[in-house]
Amino acid sequence: MLTVDFDRLGVGPGTKAIDIGAGQGRHSFEMFRRGAEVIAFDMSESDMSDVGEMFDAMMAEGHVPASAKARAEVGDALRLPYSDNSFDVVLMSEILEHIPTDEGAITEMVRVLKPGGVAAVTVPRYWPEKVCWALSDEYHEVEGGHVRIYKASELAGKLQRAGLEVTGTDHAHALHAPYWWLKCAVGVENKDNVLVKGYHQLLVWDMMSKPWLTRVGEQVLNPLIGKSVALYLRKPETATASS
Repeated sequence: MLTVDFDRLGVGPGTKAIDIGAGQGRHSFEMFRRGAEVIAFDMSESDMSDVGEMFDAMMAEGHVPASAKARAEVGDALRLPYSDNSFDVVLMSEILEHIPTDEGAITEMVRVLKPGGVAAVTVPRYWPEKVCWALSDEYHEVEGGHVRIYKASELAGKLQRAGLEVTGTDHAHALHAPYWWLKCAVGVENKDNVLVKGYHQLLVWDMMSKPWLTRVGEQVLNPLIGKSVALYLRKPETATASS
């Protein structure tokens, strides 16, 4: 389940990319498949161990171009261990809402992005997220949970002040918004609820089968109830962050 449009970012052979807050690696794997040189970066040692093993398996099974490279590294998004202007593409998907000092993470992201490079940042969309917070404290009041709700304009402002140009905005995962509203209504950890189980099975079926009806339906609904908002960005050739 991808939140980011990698065609829009131009990811392909020769692209040097980093997925900051890679989690279980869904976006890192897609960039690897496309032939990029990828770093999956996350603070979770267990996740990065699993992602590294999947990179090895993808290579062994011939699922990536021979020129593609990938590795998984553990670290802090507030202190990226890379030189300035290191990457053609930087991705931060569903991570900033977890970081109390989000502007510090944004500054680091901009620092390692090459002038002329592109980035994508995704976060939960404002109003679907507000519904989740209103229905359940458990949804966000957990260790490592969401610490803020963004308006797209607020996030765009922070990214622009850090020195990036916003080149586009999109929404994704409309079918997932009602699922999370339902989970919040019955209890986030209530996995035995019949409606939750049924909806989850529908989502799994949709991801595996990709039937045209739900694919078209979600595209129609994304502008209305898409659970995630994605901002596409570019670092100017001569970057100047606002003070």
